[in-house]
Amino acid sequence: MPGDPGVRKNAGDLIAYIRECFGSRFTVAMAGDPEKHIQCPTEEEDIAHLKMKQDAGADYIMTQLCFDVNEFERWRERLGKAGVTLPVDVGIMPVLNKDATIRMALSMNGCSIPKELARIISKYYNDPEGFQKAGMEYTVKQIYDYMNVGIDGLHIYTLNRWEPVTEIIRMAGIRSLTQW
Repeated sequence: MPGDPGVRKNAGDLIAYIRECFGSRFTVAMAGDPEKHIQCPTEEEDIAHLKMKQDAGADYIMTQLCFDVNEFERWRERLGKAGVTLPVDVGIMPVLNKDATIRMALSMNGCSIPKELARIISKYYNDPEGFQKAGMEYTVKQIYDYMNVGIDGLHIYTLNRWEPVTEIIRMAGIRSLTQW
């Protein structure tokens, strides 16, 4: 195999290495951030990195969490203008815990919190059970909103919380428990 697999400058180099060594024996998903990667200086540079990963041989984009469907749509338009044509699977983080939701959105991903979600956080700020119920309903609505704008796939982050995620999937009508 060419080169040392541990020495890669970036994800594009890793994708190129995988393609060089293994051809199409693997499906390669690349990460995408609808609201810009938190460490990337500009949206244009972030999308240029996505184009580079596409050109290196990635098969599809798996997004980081994005609570704002409108931001997702604007991002997808910018991708098209930049020549990024890969299918996009949207990553959805279920809204189950107030502190985790705020932490994941703001400090770990740099994504916005839409007004509807901000209202849920405010209303159930000191009510964890009420927050989880309202958050699960919000997540189901978010799944439908994403489906309505046309996505290629859906990835629901479980974060080791399989029981409420299973309930969200049931509530959304995606799959019944008897099918598992």
